[in-house]
Amino acid sequence: MAISKKLRDEDQWLLEWLDKQEQNSVLYISFGTTTSFSEEQIEEITVGLEQSGVKFIWVLKDGDKIHSFDNEKQVKRAELPNGFEERMREKGIGMVVREWVSQVEILGHKATGGFMSHCGWNSCMESISMEVPVVAWPMNYDQPLNALLLTEVLKVGVAVLEWKQSGELVTSSMISTSVKTLMFSEEGGDIRKRIGELGAEVRNSVAEGGVTRMEWDSFIAHITR
Repeated sequence: MAISKKLRDEDQWLLEWLDKQEQNSVLYISFGTTTSFSEEQIEEITVGLEQSGVKFIWVLKDGDKIHSFDNEKQVKRAELPNGFEERMREKGIGMVVREWVSQVEILGHKATGGFMSHCGWNSCMESISMEVPVVAWPMNYDQPLNALLLTEVLKVGVAVLEWKQSGELVTSSMISTSVKTLMFSEEGGDIRKRIGELGAEVRNSVAEGGVTRMEWDSFIAHITR
């Protein structure tokens, strides 16, 4: 899908890297701004990604500050196993990004074929609108229900784990299996087809004459008359 908004100058290298990749070949990984992982979990993610063989962009930001009534402390910076970033970069397999990036721009690139996500609502809507299927890894709040909607109701994603496993270490095998299912299997192809159809319906609904657009126009007319 084409996008009109341009990336910031400092983000152009990401776009240039994506331009060199095949269509639907890259997994975008981001868990929002409030999620932080233990070193053990981060290592399982790195091993799982290598086992899967998928190309990826991983936005690994530090979690937000932890607030309490009497103090505030910064979450420890997420550290990757020694040599992982360099090895992935040298092989042209993956990019680890520490700063903010335009998620919509990355999801909208033709090379992006999957989104490993915590399933926050904004991320869910962006993945559907950009027709990118999801590897669902919910953390808290509304995310488990959002993940169920994507994977079990709309069937436009695969789950890394069941919610009853929440709090357990997610193993490299679980990560690799879910990624390969989405990116390389026949099931993943069916999921990609469904989200393509759903994304088109969503865009049509907000276009001139679409159902959502008409409802919105009716609401605005009602409150401004």
